[in-house]
Amino acid sequence: MPTTRHLVNRRRRLATVAAATTAASEPAPETTGTTETLASPETRESPESPEPPQAPEDAAGAEEDGPPRGRLPRPRIRLPAVLCAATLLLGAFAAWSFTSAGALRDDPSRQNTALTDIGRTSEVKGQITEAVGAVFSYTYAAPEKSDLAARKHLTGKAVQQHEDMLAEVRAQAPKQKLVLTTTVTQSGVELLDGDRARLLVFADQSNTRTDKEEETTYAAAMFAVDAVRRGDSWRIAAIDTFTR
Repeated sequence: MPTTRHLVNRRRRLATVAAATTAASEPAPETTGTTETLASPETRESPESPEPPQAPEDAAGAEEDGPPRGRLPRPRIRLPAVLCAATLLLGAFAAWSFTSAGALRDDPSRQNTALTDIGRTSEVKGQITEAVGAVFSYTYAAPEKSDLAARKHLTGKAVQQHEDMLAEVRAQAPKQKLVLTTTVTQSGVELLDGDRARLLVFADQSNTRTDKEEETTYAAAMFAVDAVRRGDSWRIAAIDTFTR
């Protein structure tokens, strides 16, 4: 006689077979001639779905059509207007430069070429240095040498100034047998304007007595000279010792 366990297992097998038979006997669902492909939730379109993102070209086009939010539109600068303004500025600058250059040429204080005309500056400096050494040197044994130098290198009021400055030396020279020597140590051209010049001169002087009481004294001198050009040479026209 079958046990209870065997009866339970038999009933389960019968129920499984009945379910399989029922499923096989049911007809398959009818299909139409076309097959509808279901879209995924991500690709399914709906009236309320947001617009797709714009491509880079579309974004660039939208940016060109109108200014972006939060930004001010860029002002458009027209090239003809810029060129017109630049032309006016250049014209004004040219007029100002021409006026300024004319004022500088007309100003006497601006006609100094001592720093620009190197050749003429060197010429006047060398000749005046030689002239100062010649006219301010004197020897009791050959006084005519000093007179010759004065006639060669001096002009204008410098002639009388030279006479006054060497008057005492000329008076004492025969008795004390004086020899005066002047050597220019430094000179500079302060002004050079055409055939006129002004120089500052530094010189060392030695005055030697050659009589029984031999003695030599030394002194330094500083003075300015005005020079003028006569022909191919520069002459001393005035002597300024800065004394009143």
